[in-house]
Amino acid sequence: MTLPLHILITGSAGFIGSHLVERFLGEGHFVTGVDNYISGQKRNTELFLSHPNFRFIEADVSYGIPFEGENLDWVMHFASPASPPHYQQFPIETLMVGAQGTQNALELAHGHGAKFMLASTSEVYGDPLMHPQPETYWGNVNPNGVRSCYDEAKRYAEAITMAYHRTKGIDTRIIRIFNTFGPRMRADDGRVVTNFINQALSGQPLTVYGDGSQTRSFQYVDDLVEGIARLMGVTYHEPINLGNPDEYSILHFAQIIRDRVNPALNIVFGPMPQDDPKQRKPDNTRALQLLGWAPKVTLREGLERSLGCVQTTSLPS
Repeated sequence: MTLPLHILITGSAGFIGSHLVERFLGEGHFVTGVDNYISGQKRNTELFLSHPNFRFIEADVSYGIPFEGENLDWVMHFASPASPPHYQQFPIETLMVGAQGTQNALELAHGHGAKFMLASTSEVYGDPLMHPQPETYWGNVNPNGVRSCYDEAKRYAEAITMAYHRTKGIDTRIIRIFNTFGPRMRADDGRVVTNFINQALSGQPLTVYGDGSQTRSFQYVDDLVEGIARLMGVTYHEPINLGNPDEYSILHFAQIIRDRVNPALNIVFGPMPQDDPKQRKPDNTRALQLLGWAPKVTLREGLERSLGCVQTTSLPS
């Protein structure tokens, strides 16, 4: 990428957003972060406030993005609650940020002649009937279940992004992010990595839902950020998977955490949440061919980096 760029990131105080801010500032770019802290953390913004190339706007992008200043080169839309406890607590806000928020970000990009990147998700595949999941798979999504506020928000966000590309000529990118973990995840994130790490570190039994045979593929955040940076350097408008294809059952994953932290801990079982996907694994062929990208950090290496970095901020009441 040509230096320096001016990059606006919505959701900049979130887990992934904050790592993007760090990467781009480290490369010498100018970054404007936007967040309303519905699930982002002020401590993530505070990491960068003293940096001369960083500015922050506290705003809800569903109601507009009050950016004033020089032209933007990129608008990267990463704002949204992203874990089931968060988006089920804020279902309307989640739908709005996927709909109005995405359109506001697209309009900002269009007004500045900027490129646009949408953070979509593997959740658009729902409870997949095709395994692994290629980008050509249309998914198996419950459109009105408890997870639908997130799944359908992202599916709509992809649709409006492609519509703006086709009708207004915006240079767009769409990434479908698979389960990602690393430092700066919230302790109350509610996803399996933070649940297990926090339970293990506090000496509690590890809670597995169902019989633990459901699978996930866990990607370390540095690999995701590298894939995003590479996608910025190519022209490609269709969705692209970014995830680690190493697949683990949830029970096996719980055993890995337990054995690393405290082998004496018990594993207990609870009822399976509604519409919880039974399997999840990316087909990364497109990313490998277009970007020369494949994840490098193993699950165990990523866990070593993450242990001790779990944060304890709770959701606002």
